[in-house]
Amino acid sequence: MKKKTSLFKIVAPALALLVLLAGCTGRVSTRGGTKVKVTDLILATTTSTQDTGLLDELMPAFEKRYPFRVKTIAVGSGEALAMGAKGEADVLLVHSPKSEEEFVAAGNSSSRKPVMHNRFLLVGPKADPAKAGDAESAPAALAAIANAQATFISRADESGTHKKELSLWEKAAIKPAGSWYIESGQGMGETLRIADEKGAYTLVDEGTYLAIKASLALTVVKGGDQGLNNPYTVIVVNEKKFPKVNTEGAQAFSRFVTGPAGQALIGKFGRGKFGKPLFTTDVP
Repeated sequence: MKKKTSLFKIVAPALALLVLLAGCTGRVSTRGGTKVKVTDLILATTTSTQDTGLLDELMPAFEKRYPFRVKTIAVGSGEALAMGAKGEADVLLVHSPKSEEEFVAAGNSSSRKPVMHNRFLLVGPKADPAKAGDAESAPAALAAIANAQATFISRADESGTHKKELSLWEKAAIKPAGSWYIESGQGMGETLRIADEKGAYTLVDEGTYLAIKASLALTVVKGGDQGLNNPYTVIVVNEKKFPKVNTEGAQAFSRFVTGPAGQALIGKFGRGKFGKPLFTTDVP
């Protein structure tokens, strides 16, 4: 009697192969007709690049050109730099100049390049109860808020925005404290919403404010101060100190955001929706 072959024995290996191939989906990319392996790239960046929607423009364009799949971790610049200092990220896109300089000085970076900038804004209720808008400078505006004990919401998360805020309080010779000074411990978008709900003041990067302005009652109180510039840089984590970082991917990302293609995307981002780009490019 002829032994019957089990259909399962025929189908199972084929199914296993299909599962294996399915597991590789997104891990292989075709470049010039040649299949290349796609590797993960960890980007630690500030919340403003996510809240504005800029990453939604940059990441697909980058991944289309290079064989890397970006895993984005959007946190405050301080936390992003801390991740880099432990070798937990391959590349950083941040905006905290003093902390960045300390990061580089500690040997944590092999490359730091300017990418773009916008500005910080002091926003608050339209009535401006502290009359902060009448102040001559951003530090003077914060002093007016403190003197009036008008509610101020601080991110208090060691982000670039938080550190900028602290530097402005220092210039105003004030250590903010009391029931009027509230620490959110949240990202920029959520901090803005808390300030909006409480009719409070806060410091925000211009891009994030413009991106969600339509849902807010807050208005710009102070924005033209020269001391409110907000530069962003791309930092490649040092492979000599952290051998496991994806240096090839990090360098490719750095080249992309500082190169013609990335700078063109950044330079036009937001123009159609807001009538002006949310960031100004910094590479000639």
